[in-house]
This record gives sequence, C-alpha cells and structure tokens, in this order.
Amino acid sequence: MQHQRPDGFDGLHYRGREDAAYAGSGYPARSFNSSSDLWVTTPPDIPGSRNLHWGETTPQYGAGTPTALGQVGSEESFTNVAASASSSNEQLNRFAGFGVGLASLFTENVLAHPCIVLRRQCQVNYHAKNYHLTPFTVISIMYNFSKTQGPKALWKGMGSTFIVQGITLGTEGIISECTPLPSKDTIHWWDKLPMSAHFLCLPLTFVVAMPFYSASLIETVQSEIIRDNPSILDCVKEGVGRVIGMGVPHSKRLLPLWALAFPTVLHGVFHYIISSIIQKLILLLLRKKTPHSDPTDNSSSPQSLLDAYFPELIASFAANLGADVLLYPLETVLHRLHIQGTRTIIDNTDLGFEVLPINTQYEGMRDCINAIKREEGALGFYKGFGAVIVQYTLHAVVLQITKIIYSALLQNAA
Repeated sequence: MQHQRPDGFDGLHYRGREDAAYAGSGYPARSFNSSSDLWVTTPPDIPGSRNLHWGETTPQYGAGTPTALGQVGSEESFTNVAASASSSNEQLNRFAGFGVGLASLFTENVLAHPCIVLRRQCQVNYHAKNYHLTPFTVISIMYNFSKTQGPKALWKGMGSTFIVQGITLGTEGIISECTPLPSKDTIHWWDKLPMSAHFLCLPLTFVVAMPFYSASLIETVQSEIIRDNPSILDCVKEGVGRVIGMGVPHSKRLLPLWALAFPTVLHGVFHYIISSIIQKLILLLLRKKTPHSDPTDNSSSPQSLLDAYFPELIASFAANLGADVLLYPLETVLHRLHIQGTRTIIDNTDLGFEVLPINTQYEGMRDCINAIKREEGALGFYKGFGAVIVQYTLHAVVLQITKIIYSALLQNAA
C-alpha cells in the first residue's frame, strides 16, 4: 500500500523542504528514503516538551525553572491565604450573628417569661393592694410563687405564647400571599403607600389571632394549684371553642369577641407604630455615631462584624421597651377585658400563698377605664410595672454579656 505522507511532512505540520525558515531552523528532518534511519522528526524545543539536549536530564513531575516556580508558588500561596481568610471571616460572621441573635431570642421568649407571667397576673388582679411598681417587690413575690408551687409556676403558658406567635406569623403570610396587602415585615408607616394598604393587614391578623391570645392569657395567669397537666394544644382547642361558642363553660359576664376586637386591634397597631418609630430613630442615631459596617463584607475585622449586628438588636430592644412602657395602661385594660367571664382563678399577688377568682363586670373598654381610675387610681393602670423593669434589665444584661463573650472569642480566633 502506498504511503500518503508527502515528502515535505516533518512531523509537526507540512512544510516544503525549500522553506527558508525550515532550512535555517537547525532541526533537520531525517529522510524517509534513508535506509539506515527510520522516519523520526525532531521538533523545536517548545515549553513542556521532553526533547532534551545532550547532558540534560528529565525534570521531575511538578518541577520547573526556579523563577517560574517562585512566582507561581507565591501567587498560589497568596490566593490560598486570601481564600482562607475570607472563609474564616465568613464563618466568624455567621457565628457571631447566629449566637447574638439566639441569645436575644432566648432571653426575650424564655428567660423573661416569668416576668410576663407575674406582669399579667398583677394587671388582672383588681383586688391587689400591692401594685408591684418596683422590681424589688416583684422579685420577692416571684420567690414566693416558686417556693409554694414550684419553679414550673413561673413558666406556665410558655408553649401557648409560642403558638400565638406562630398563628400570628402564619396569618400574616397567608394574608400577604392571598391578597395584595403587604405583610407587617414589608410595610412601614413612613412609606408612600396609602394608609389603608398599610393598616388593613395588621387588623385582620390581630382579629384572627385574638381568640388564641385570650386562651394563652388564661394559661399564663391561671394558678398552678388548680391546673391539671394541660396539653400544649389546649390553647388552640380553647381558641376555636371561643369562636364557635363551645368548650369550657363561661359566665354571662364573658364579653363577645366583637367587643374585644377594637381594643385588641388598637393595642396591636399602636404597638407596631410606636416600635417602628423608635427603632428607626435609634438606628439613625447609632449609625451616625459609629461607622456602619456591612455584616456580609468578609474583609471586615471580626470585631466590626460583631458590632454590625448590635445596632439592630439595640434598636429592637429599645423599640419594644418604649412601646411596652407607653402602652402599659392600655394593655392592662385589654387583659382585664379578655379575662372577664372566663372563670379564671389567679394567684394572690399580695402574698403569693393564696388564690383569687376574677369577678369583674366591665361593660366595655370605656367602663373598664373609668372603673380602674375610680377604684384603684391612676397607678392602677401600672400594676406589675416592676416586672417590665426586671424583664428588660435582664434582657440588656444578657445582651451585654453575650457581646463581651463573643468579642473575646472573635479576638482570640483572629
């Protein structure tokens, strides 16, 4: 069979033998017609080829010229160090944000729950002679409750409070998804949307969660002495029963839900407006005093990454504190209206060793305000206010301790 290789083929590409560049290259091709040599070509010594000159040895795998190796090694080392530092900062960023947020959430919903229990018991106890306006009397009465009924008495109703929060968030999500109304997390009172679009979603949410809020309130104020190991779903069952008029028997003094809708919505909307205003103002002040650092910026130092989270937490803390303080009288009225006619027996907040029934006969919100002012005085609206002081003092201490601990850990890790 005849070969198809042309005469001018040199092993790399086709060149004519008369090509001047080929002739002067110094790498002659051996002729195919030569009887003593096989057809072997010698290509130029290109980078990466294994064509060695006399006396040279084959370099080992991964070896190269010293200059090239130094440059490549330094570039790779710099890249690896930068990637490692970026990954480390990102891990520290997530660690700090998750830890600080978890500490704040735990303090607000778990550690401060005994303060919420005593605060509500004082608000609905119209018999009380001791108003517990200072944190010192609050601590002593909490000790008496724990001594006589056990520590569980201070955390009663905690599961129902989480259920109410879940129902509220779920209702907001469903309303925002099924209707053009925005949810609470995506609306602000300072936006340029119509006010009806802002505050139509909030009242609907509070109205849906209102019967379950009433059931949760009963669980948090009812005495542990008469409770028979309630289930965590009793809040849902009693809330549904309140809506359809079935379930636990109530007295004739029980106010209908439509009479509770206005004070409930009023308190919820005012709490949202006040907390939003305070939170925005606090954030503006904090960001003017300290330079704002982006938590997603991996080039920031660990301490600056940690400091980026605290303005948000401080603003949220101050917003909730301000709203609770300003709306405390309205909250007292609201809780008394919700608890009326439910045949609830609460602990005696004067001594901590007895129980008392709730036998109020308020006709509505206005009658409740006039009765408290007439029978208990102006300070009657602030019964149990010392529990608010204890609650937010504890929250502030935990936030500060958490910040100190994470600052030390991040500095050592850096």
